[in-house]
Parts: sequence; structure tokens; C-alpha cells
Amino acid sequence: MNELRAIDRLDTGPRFTEQDAIRLNRMFRGTETEEWLRAVIEGSLAGDTAVVSSFGAESAVLLHLISQIDPNVPVLFLETGKHFPETLAYRDELTDRLGFRRIDLYPELADLKTRDESGLRWSYDPDGCCELRKVRPLAKALEEYDASFTGRKAFQSSTRANLPRFEVDTSDAQGRLKINPLIDWSADDITAYFEKHDLPRHPLVERGFPSIGCMPCTRPVAEGEDARAGRWSGWDKVECGIHRPGEEPFL
Repeated sequence: MNELRAIDRLDTGPRFTEQDAIRLNRMFRGTETEEWLRAVIEGSLAGDTAVVSSFGAESAVLLHLISQIDPNVPVLFLETGKHFPETLAYRDELTDRLGFRRIDLYPELADLKTRDESGLRWSYDPDGCCELRKVRPLAKALEEYDASFTGRKAFQSSTRANLPRFEVDTSDAQGRLKINPLIDWSADDITAYFEKHDLPRHPLVERGFPSIGCMPCTRPVAEGEDARAGRWSGWDKVECGIHRPGEEPFL
């Protein structure tokens, strides 16, 4: 009697669940960032990973941390076509210095032609502009990965104050992990790391830009303002859409 052959099935379930995020947060509770980050990357605890970086004011810290562990972890950069020239120069400087593998992501030309042919959508529909130039290209790129590292920090804004180290990405049903290695770092921690490793600063920081996005939607921040007050100033908007404000933390 012939043995029955097992039927190959596609696993269409989510990569990670909320319980997985809870377990990882508990597993590394109280552990220093470098230690748990190395365990996650070298132990493949989050599967295939990528860094999502804006090459903004504090991006060098996360990029340095991860490149020291594994420079082959890809770094995804959203080339929106609206960045400050200083950001693009800083991107190239950090890429050369840290030696990581960078992948630039671009919006679909067909989308731009049909929905933003003038290039001015940011001026009347910033959510729509971010959707075209950031959310869609990143969503397509992340289909290849199980988890992404972000540079979000609790001190940046009230909407990020309670985020955990590990959470499930709710942007679709894929169940990817979103990992926030710097979420519990203070501004002083960031400054100390820059100085300890002699990392270059984004040139716009000294001109009053503590948070740097696309040029049309970013202004300098006044003394006493929230670090992200200069992003989409005058609009009821605090995130580009890649991260959702008010996501429930998994402790």
C-alpha cells in the first residue's frame, strides 16, 4: 500500500500575533538595547527584517546600532522626491560611513501622474501625498519581510509615549512585527550615543529642526514646542501613515 503524500499547503496566517509581541516584550524586559537587539537579529527571532529610516535628525543612532550587529540588514529609504537636499546628502554620508545595504523606494510614476501630476498635493491634501509617496511604496516593499525596525522614541511626542519595543504592524493582515529599539531612550541617551561613537549630525538640526521630514511639510521648532511640532504644522496630522497614532501597546 502506497504511503499517502502530505499535501503542501500555503500558510496564509499572520506572521506574528499579539501574543508573540507580548512574549517578546516580556522576554527582554529590563534588557539593555544592544543586548536584546543582537539576540533578535542573530537569533532570527523576528524572521527576515529591514530597517525603515528617514535619515532624519536621530537616524544615525539606530543605523549604527544595527550595522554593528549585521550590516546586511537592509535599510529602506522612501525617496519621496520632496526631501531637503541636506537629507539626501546625509543619507549618502551615513551609507558610506556605516556600510549598510540601502534600498531606495520610489512612488509609482502612474500614481503620481494620475493623482499628483502638479506635485502640489502636499499643499491641500498632505494625507494623500503621504499615501502616494510613502505608505504605498513601503507597504509593497515590506511584503518581503517579517518585521521592520523603526526609530520611534517615546519622548518625541505624546502619540508615541506608550509604545512598546515590539508590536504587531496593523497596516494590513500580514502580521509583521514592528520593532522600536529606541522607544525608551531619552534625548540625553541619544546625544550621548552620538558623542560616544562620533556620529555626524543631520545638518538641519542646528538650524532648529529636531524632526525632519519632507521639505514642504517641515518647519523649524520653537523653544518649548513638541519635537514634532514642525511636522505638518497647521494640519490635524501627526504621522505620515506609516505609523498610526494611538496604536494599542503590547506589554
